[in-house]
Amino acid sequence: MSNRPLSPHLSVYAFGYTMTTSILNRFTGVGLSVGLVLLVYWLTAVAAGPIHYARASRCLSSLPARLLYAALVVAFCYHLVAGVRHLVWDTGRGMERPQARRSAWIMGIVSVALMLLLGALLWGKWS
Repeated sequence: MSNRPLSPHLSVYAFGYTMTTSILNRFTGVGLSVGLVLLVYWLTAVAAGPIHYARASRCLSSLPARLLYAALVVAFCYHLVAGVRHLVWDTGRGMERPQARRSAWIMGIVSVALMLLLGALLWGKWS
């Protein structure tokens, strides 16, 4: 074995707010892609006729499906707010460390507020 230096490992990096928000943004994007499969399944069942729609309706109204919907609402809200933050960064604003840290906190607070609002509207608390 040669004495060549190894590439940096994850342990070298400090786990900061920017890395955390970036990773969460990627995970929520993947989660939303998985949720798209559910939408395609439902649309296919609608197009296939009443028998298939009834079967899909039973499946998609179960408790695990409802928990998945809640997770998708969380992913959607976070991904939306993180996307707006990235759009602001594309204008060249908020790139300094204190501004980026503040925007990370604001992004978390706004996404939680949006999750609560959307969750209340979707599950009939205010309708």
